[in-house]
Amino acid sequence: MSRAVLHVDMDAFYASAEQHDDPTLAGKPVIVGWSGGRGVVTAASYEVRPFGVRSAMPMRTALRLCPDAVCVRPRMQRYQQVSRVVFGAFLEVTPLVQGLSLDEAFLDVTASQELLGGAVAIARRVKSRIRELTGLTASVGVAPNKLVAKIASDLGKPDGLTVVEPGQLNAVLDPLSVRRLPGLGRKTGARVEAAGIRTLGQLRSAPDAVLWPLFGRYSAWVRERAAGCDDRPVEPDLEEKSLSAEDTFEEDIDEPRVLQVQLARLAELACARLRARRLVAGCIGVKIRRADFATFTRQRAVAPATGSGRTIGAVAGELLGRWLAGHRGAKLRLLGVVLTDLRPASQLGLFEDTAGAGRLEAALDAAWARFGSRSLRRGNTIE
Repeated sequence: MSRAVLHVDMDAFYASAEQHDDPTLAGKPVIVGWSGGRGVVTAASYEVRPFGVRSAMPMRTALRLCPDAVCVRPRMQRYQQVSRVVFGAFLEVTPLVQGLSLDEAFLDVTASQELLGGAVAIARRVKSRIRELTGLTASVGVAPNKLVAKIASDLGKPDGLTVVEPGQLNAVLDPLSVRRLPGLGRKTGARVEAAGIRTLGQLRSAPDAVLWPLFGRYSAWVRERAAGCDDRPVEPDLEEKSLSAEDTFEEDIDEPRVLQVQLARLAELACARLRARRLVAGCIGVKIRRADFATFTRQRAVAPATGSGRTIGAVAGELLGRWLAGHRGAKLRLLGVVLTDLRPASQLGLFEDTAGAGRLEAALDAAWARFGSRSLRRGNTIE
């Protein structure tokens, strides 16, 4: 039985979720993101993309390109809720699921084919199940490996199903733009095109004399990637290295009290994401960016590892306070809380008193999932 890998990618996930939950947005150009002066586009619906609007674009630019776009603030708790349903659909067909983000995953269905039919039938089943459970669409690439499956999933969007058989790798990949190669990057892609290499077929057959100035000792590896070679396994137990929450302010902030309030809010958001994954953190850090874009980090290990919003907020607040004491009057444009040294929540110390805090945070999680992150808040997160 030949190896079969699916890459499943939800279509304009955040924007599609908003259009599904609010039928008045259906068919309209929707941008998910904060509409302030420094806001960026978190997601763009397919209706707004013909105007040139893309994710990570400054909101001002997006609204200049499409003045009639409807801006919707992101609801991360809602997207996480839908994501859990989607990943549940993945696990119905295989335990070998490697999540890449809330809306994207690799599935190794090689061993599932004997029970559920071929890989294409399984892909159709996954797409149908996602639509049934969430009302949303996903695009799927079916291929012998992760690299080609990821490229394929993007070829038929939205609601696509693209199959690349083992014997068709060169026929499918060769005509594609080099920009389709995952990980190439925008700047490197431009340099490759400037060297006269515009397709994956040209990249696959390019001599070392052409590739070495572009990729150095990675030239052979890049050539193999262009040929669709990839033996990486789907890793269902791939551990998350960190979780974070950060915010870029609409205006620079230099008032310590306001900064501490903003940090407390971000600590709660980071903790909610931590608890949603049933993890605890053994190291708590803060990310600080001044108005001149200079960026600083401070961190501290904690024992035992914790998922408590109160504890994480207190440690993060102390780290920020010490930094501010040494940088009086500094104006900040961004703050973030970064949680690392993650481990399963079951490893909490036996004698840690978490019952009361656990009930409070469970109530917070439930309220946020239903009404949004501003519906129920700790007092220290309110200005």
